[in-house]
Amino acid sequence: MSETLTPATTVASAPVSLWRRGLNNLVTGLAVGAVILVLLPLGAIFGYLVYKGIGSINWAFLTQTPKPVGEAGGGMANAIAGSALILLIASLVGVPIGIGAGIYLAEYGRNRLGNLVRFTADVLNGVPSIVIGIVAYGLVVLTQGHFSALAGGVALAIMMIPTITRTTEEMLLLVPHAVREAAYGLGVSRWRTTLSITLRTATSGVITGVMLAFARVAGETAPLLFTAFGNQFWNWKLNQPTAALSLQIFTYAISPFDEWHRQAWAGALILIVLIVAAVSAVRIAASHGTLKGAN
Repeated sequence: MSETLTPATTVASAPVSLWRRGLNNLVTGLAVGAVILVLLPLGAIFGYLVYKGIGSINWAFLTQTPKPVGEAGGGMANAIAGSALILLIASLVGVPIGIGAGIYLAEYGRNRLGNLVRFTADVLNGVPSIVIGIVAYGLVVLTQGHFSALAGGVALAIMMIPTITRTTEEMLLLVPHAVREAAYGLGVSRWRTTLSITLRTATSGVITGVMLAFARVAGETAPLLFTAFGNQFWNWKLNQPTAALSLQIFTYAISPFDEWHRQAWAGALILIVLIVAAVSAVRIAASHGTLKGAN
């Protein structure tokens, strides 16, 4: 009895042509090559930082303040703490404003005001950081009469807002409109739908935008030159000049002292490690929260 071949069986058993297999392998190879080209600079930078800076990292470097010129040793503990303080201020100011603006653009911004906000965010994304530093200097430093951690946080927050705004808008627009209609059909108000359903659905993408903005500003130096200014000592007051890792690295890098050059490399390595650790921690926490919410 002869076996009957269905169309599905015929298609499944048809051999793949040599041309199609070759083209598939070629495109796959190009994709892998593109990934390698993206990761190669990052790996090279991190490897070179490890090579130049790992020898200067010790307990004193992580716990002591800078030594006077001519004295060996010392560290950047005050700069590490200062960077954490300034970035905390920037996040507390920039993240709520950026997410709120993104929600407005996605849910209510199909009008002239929304177009103006989008245009402003796009322009701010392209403004040089040193210009933002000068603006923060005029808005905060001149008003206070002195440099401060608050001024540095405001400058970095201004840089974070447009990135978070546009990313939040795009992530919310990816949420299917049927999800919103289902909530409306159950009698849920629009604002409650936006916050409890739409925003929650897009949480992973919104957090990615926040981390992208955070990573961008974490290593900025130019805005802090006009705002936080730097400090060689411990400071926890928001209205006083404050050290930051990027400022300390800049100061040491342009100095003529070899010891300071070595510490600048170590500071750069610590800065990269802290940024990667912070971004990874938030991503892991967000993924666990999303999985629990789904379950």
